[in-house]
Amino acid sequence: MNAPPSPPALELTDVVKEYPGNPPVRALDGVDLRVDTGELTAIVGPSGSGKSTMLHVMGTLDRPTNGSVKIAGHEVSSMSDRRLSGVRSRLVGFVFQQFFLLDGATAIDNVATGLLYSKVPKRRRQVVAAETLQRVGLGHRLHHRPNELSGGERQRVAIARALVARPALVLADEPTGNLDSSTSESIQALLHELHAEGATIIVVTHDNELADSLPRQVRFRDGRVEHDSALASTSRP
Repeated sequence: MNAPPSPPALELTDVVKEYPGNPPVRALDGVDLRVDTGELTAIVGPSGSGKSTMLHVMGTLDRPTNGSVKIAGHEVSSMSDRRLSGVRSRLVGFVFQQFFLLDGATAIDNVATGLLYSKVPKRRRQVVAAETLQRVGLGHRLHHRPNELSGGERQRVAIARALVARPALVLADEPTGNLDSSTSESIQALLHELHAEGATIIVVTHDNELADSLPRQVRFRDGRVEHDSALASTSRP
């Protein structure tokens, strides 16, 4: 018998997010989005379009007011806080514009923190962290601290930390936002390499050059999906 197909890495169905106010502010307004395993997707849109709220909901950092959020088949919108925290640590990796590395820790120790909640023994965490740094081209910087690394190298450490636990989904928030154009191009190339290796990555960005280089673009406006290049391509005759 054939194995059943694996669920999407991410599936949002009719997701609404409102914030209190008079009237309430509707940041997401009935969003449907499916991202399959192995996709590399850009989420773009002007300021106030709902991108940041979308990032928080996709990453389980915020709960939707209504609708369904599934990560690798797990319905997360109604989980308890404790269970949700466990699912987040196993299934979602984050890359931030500001890197958020531990200043006093080496690159290998920063990456190993991504395995703290995975019950992996300390010695094994170090081995896996080193392998992941090799994967992002930093095998020669294992024992350097953040202040000894360039901006691009720090972002690579942050990407390695997001990947080390092999999550179902990696969310990258403006990963080139603090980098010069040359370094941005190297991070862009790395994202494509990781995608070719099978990683599922969603990039939330204002960087049109980065977004244009990715296979799929989802454009937001006023809390709704205005355009999805994947749906546009499948609707053509």
